[in-house]
Amino acid sequence: MTGLPSKSPTVLLLSFLLVVSSCSPGKKITVMATASLVEDVAVSSYRQSELEIVRQGMPAYLMLMDGMIEGWPDNAQLLLAAAQANASYASTFLEDDKSTASAVLAKAKRYSLKALELKGFDQPLTCSFEEFDQNLQKLDQRSMPYLFWSAACWGSWIRLNLNSMEALAQLPRVEMMIKRALKLDESFYYGGPHLFMGIWYASRPKIAGGNLDTARYHFQKAMELGQDKFLMTKVYYAELYARKIFDRDLFVATLQEVLQTPTDIEPDLTLTNSVARRKAEEMLRNVEDYF
Repeated sequence: MTGLPSKSPTVLLLSFLLVVSSCSPGKKITVMATASLVEDVAVSSYRQSELEIVRQGMPAYLMLMDGMIEGWPDNAQLLLAAAQANASYASTFLEDDKSTASAVLAKAKRYSLKALELKGFDQPLTCSFEEFDQNLQKLDQRSMPYLFWSAACWGSWIRLNLNSMEALAQLPRVEMMIKRALKLDESFYYGGPHLFMGIWYASRPKIAGGNLDTARYHFQKAMELGQDKFLMTKVYYAELYARKIFDRDLFVATLQEVLQTPTDIEPDLTLTNSVARRKAEEMLRNVEDYF
C-alpha cells in the first residue's frame, strides 16, 4: 500500500515528546503548532467504532498530551482536554485494572482542577466550604466545560477510592459542583449534569443519601435532554436503577434499545456509544445472574 508514512503514529508521537522536552525557548510555539493536529486526532478517535484500535493508540496520545502540558503548563484548554482524554481512557479501557485506572483518574482530576483554578476558582481542594461555594457562584455558563468536566473527573476518581477517608471527605465538593452545573446548563453534554446526579443517587446507599426515585428522575431527564443519543445513559439506567429495583423487563428493554440504536447516531459519540453497546451486550448475556 502506498502513501503511508514511514513511521508509526506511536513513533511520531514519541519523537514529538523529545522535541518538546529539548527545546525550552520554543515550547509554547511548538505546542501551539501541534494543537490543531492533536484536536484532529481527538475528533477522529471520538468517531472510531473499532475499540481495539483506540485502545492501542491511546497511551501514546496521553503521553503526547503530557508532553504538551510540560511545554505549556498554564494553558487551561490544554489541561481540560488532557483531563477528558485520561478520564475517557480510564473508564473505557481500564475497568479491570482499578489500580491503574485510579492513577490515570488522579491525573485527570489534577489536570481538570488546575484548569479550573486558571479560570479563577481559588484552591478547590483546600479552601473552606464557604469559599468553595463563593467560587462556584462566580462561575457562569461560559465556565460550564471546566465546571462539569472537573466534577466528572473528580467524581470518577472518588468512586474508585471509596475506601479512602480523603476521597470521601471530598464528596460534598463534587456534589456542590454538579448542583451548580445543573443551574447553569442542565442540558450540557447531552444532559450530563443529570446523568451524573442519576449515578450519584443510585450508587449510594440510602443511609448515605442515596435515593432511587431521585435517581430515576435524573436518568430520565438526561435521556430527554440528550435525545437518546448518548447511549451510556441507558446503560447506567439499566445497571444502577432497573437492576436495583429488580425490574427485569425494564432492564432488558432498556439495553435492547441500546443495541437497536446506531452507534453513530451522533458521529462524535461513536466511540462512547460503541462502548455502551459492548456493555449492553455483556449485561444481557448475564441477565440470569442479575435477577
